[in-house]
Formats: sequence, structure tokens, C-alpha cells
Amino acid sequence: MKCIDEVPDSELKGKRVLVRSDFNVPIGKGGEVADRYRIERGWKTLQYLRKRGAKVVIISHIGREREESLEPVARVLKEFGPVVFIADIVGPAARGAVSAMRKGDMLMLENLRRDLRETENDPSFAKELASFADIYVDDAFAAAHRAHASIVGVAKLLPSYAGLLVCDEVREIDAAREPEHPSFAILGGAKFETKAPLIKLLLEKYDNVFITGALANDVFKARGLPVGHSLISKELPSEDIHTSPRFLAPIDVTAEDKSGHAKVKKPEEVGDDERIVDAGPDTVAMLVPLIAQAKFILWNGPTGIYEEGYNHYTQQIAELAAGSKAKIVIGGGDTIAAIEATGVPKEKLGFLSTGGGAMLEYLLKGTLPGIEVLK
Repeated sequence: MKCIDEVPDSELKGKRVLVRSDFNVPIGKGGEVADRYRIERGWKTLQYLRKRGAKVVIISHIGREREESLEPVARVLKEFGPVVFIADIVGPAARGAVSAMRKGDMLMLENLRRDLRETENDPSFAKELASFADIYVDDAFAAAHRAHASIVGVAKLLPSYAGLLVCDEVREIDAAREPEHPSFAILGGAKFETKAPLIKLLLEKYDNVFITGALANDVFKARGLPVGHSLISKELPSEDIHTSPRFLAPIDVTAEDKSGHAKVKKPEEVGDDERIVDAGPDTVAMLVPLIAQAKFILWNGPTGIYEEGYNHYTQQIAELAAGSKAKIVIGGGDTIAAIEATGVPKEKLGFLSTGGGAMLEYLLKGTLPGIEVLK
């Protein structure tokens, strides 16, 4: 895999470069971007190309609904540089705008997923996108686990390179796959059935693996402990996982009753009318020495339901990590949003990946469809 900064500047000047960014960001009720993190990270590659006189055509998807528009993202990008938004993908408006580009121009086209051929990896759609450019750059790490037309189809039709963001992601997550010891992994979220293979791999690679969030509920249930009406996965952890000497789960929890009152208690004390919403203070105390001695920390998933305000123990862990000397890799949109809500400075927390599912899949497999096609 070659990074775009390996291409001589003379080979970029005046060339049309199609950049597959990942600007799939949340849009608030007022129609404005609610979280700029991915946009800020993605701007680095766009600016790099623009400064070298390339004609930059930006493509991305946004949201789950085909009707959603990238226009709010374009408004944010315009704060960084002169980006023109075209409310079209491969139609006459897009073709006309691309053909009229001059050196250093930047165009952003509309939401790729408005065309059903994108997710179907339709060769005709890939060919139409590729016709816009001389060079293709994949800078969409968070979407690199999707075998879609703009990710793998176009890359087969043009000279293709990884963007600066993707190169950073691969380098940092490769390090997380072979961590320096002592190493400590924190894994939260839900759906144990999708994370079981990764947990088994982490137990082989890391000195300690702490399971939190809704995944911890599955551990409690597998151990025969009460979980009330907490979120539970379809599949529970097998005994070889939750009895591993490297495996850790919360030793106390925050449980909320039906009236919304929350109380810290031992897992075995959770009532039938309660749900587990976070870890507890004894759990954080258990992690203090592990974080302090770690030379490498991998973290994906908050400890609690941060959207409902249960972010206290995520904040405490973030503060401990920020004060450690470990190399840190953190991923997952929920994790980063939860950490941002705590006020702990991101710059003290090592590398923050833009990928959630893509990061977890890369950790497990060491490659992704969108990475493999660039090799």
C-alpha cells in the first residue's frame, strides 16, 4: 500500500484526484454538523493535494437514509478552504463541474448512497466515478471494511493510493495488533457475538483485557449473576473466555431502577426491576495499577450509557489514561464522543481512530477490503 505523500508533487499538479473521504458525521436538529472530528482529520489529505495543485474531487456518504445530504459537511469544509458543493453525484451537473476545474480547485459531490449502485459495488457506478479522475485516493478508513463501489470498485480502475488519514490509521492500529508489554485493552459496546473472535485474539496478545459496557452484562449472565432488564446479546461469552486469567470484568456496577434512580452495587445485588447502566468506583480502582504500569493501551467503548449521562467512570478512566506514559490507541465513535463530553483533552489521549467497526475488524484480520485493494 502506497501513501499519497509518496507520489512526487510534479505528478499531482494539474491532475484530477478523486478522494474517497469519510464524512459520515452526525447532523443535529438544526441541520448543522454535530461533531467535526472526522472532518478535521479528513481535511489534512484534501489540503495536501490542493497545495500541490491537484484538482480535488471529494466523495463520501452520510447517514443511513439515502435522502441525507453532504451539504452541511461542505459548509464546514468551506471554513477550512474553498470547497464548492455540487448537489449531484455522476449526473450532468457533476460532470460539468469536474470538467471546468482548475488547479487547486476542490469540489464535493453529493451523498454516494443516494445511488443504490454504491453499496452494491456496481461496476458501472465505479466506472462513472473513476471517469472523473486520473488518480484515486482512499482516505475513508471508517468505511474501509465495506466492499462498496467507491471503496474497492474505483480503486481497481485508477492508480490508487492511501490518504494521509488511512496511512496514519494503519500504522497506529498495526502497533495495537502487536502491543508493547505490559499491555492493557478495554473493550465495551454491545453484541458479544460480533466481538467474541476479537476478544479471543486480544486475550492472546494483551496482558489484561477489560470488558465493559453492555458486553459486561453478558459476562454477568454467563456467570449466573442477575442482570435485571439490562441489554443482553444473543450470544454469551464461553467459559474459556470469561475464566481466562487475563480477562477482567467490572466488580461493581451502577444500576438504575424503573424510576430512574441509580445506585452503585455489586453485580450479584442487581434487582429484577433494574438495569445496569455503568461500572462503579471499585472497578476503576481495580484498573488504576493496570493503566499506570501499561506501556500500551487499546480502548474501544465507554463504560456506561453516556448518551443518558452515565459518563462518570469513562471520565475517570480517560483521566487515568491521559496521565499515564503508555502509548494509547482509542477508537469508536461512541468512545470518542464520550471522552469529548468528559472534557479530558484529546491531545493527551494518544491516537484517536476515526473507525469503529473498521478498527475492530482491522484489529482482528490485519486488513480490510478497502486496504487490500490498495496493495
